Amino acid sequence: MTTKTALVTGASSGIGEATALKLQELGLTVYGAARRVDRLEQLAGRGVKPLAMDVTDEDSTRTGVERIVAETRRIDVLVNNAGYGSYGAIEDVPMSEARRQFEVNVFGLARLIQLVLPPMREQRSGTIVNISSMGGKIYTPLGGWYHGTKFAVEALSDCLRIETKPFGINVVVIEPGGIKTEWGDIAADGLREMSGSGPYADQAAAMGKALGSEANSGRTSDPSVIANAIGKAVTAKRPKTRYAVGFGAKPMIAMRRILPDRGFDKLITRASGIPS
Repeated sequence: MTTKTALVTGASSGIGEATALKLQELGLTVYGAARRVDRLEQLAGRGVKPLAMDVTDEDSTRTGVERIVAETRRIDVLVNNAGYGSYGAIEDVPMSEARRQFEVNVFGLARLIQLVLPPMREQRSGTIVNISSMGGKIYTPLGGWYHGTKFAVEALSDCLRIETKPFGINVVVIEPGGIKTEWGDIAADGLREMSGSGPYADQAAAMGKALGSEANSGRTSDPSVIANAIGKAVTAKRPKTRYAVGFGAKPMIAMRRILPDRGFDKLITRASGIPS
């Protein structure tokens, strides 16, 4: 029986690290990718193959995929997990940072898809897992650029699912809720830097507190819940197209579906602690 091969980006911590270990536990040959391989030492000690990769660099992504195919003669699973949250008022965030947010969260993801599709089409099988967020279905104050990337990932995934179906390739979207990682604290720090002073300062103070407190409170799920969902998706004959998992994901997405726009505006503003 042929051993399947997986590439997991953003594998140095959090969801990526948990996913790489889960897929390795399920018997796949797993390549864990990150910009700094020194942060992959723990994974390497547990059988995951470390891979230096910057998803915004063409040579890095191409060389990484070519190495995997050369060593294993196949690629069965791509988990597009690398990404970050850039928060700040749309007016305040420089276009250079807005572009970087899209380069990492959207274009890096899309380029890796382009690179893995030829071997997947040739073997007429494969699973592409794109890590979106409940933030790909809802929105939060001062998160316009971040949410823009996740809404884009949702749309790209839907189109890709139809395009690749004739080749036996599955496309799965994961929509995490609140997960216990460094993400919230990093996003809060960036928000304060972008909009901590000026006309949006009061909103930034409240939203920064909400992001930071969520990262350090009980209102989060362990990254393993996302890894387990990905494990189910890549081993299923017919995986779901979407998995909303983690703290708050299903109820928040449901509320967005039910409430009118201004009703959800009020809900999310109140939940964020922003004075109306």
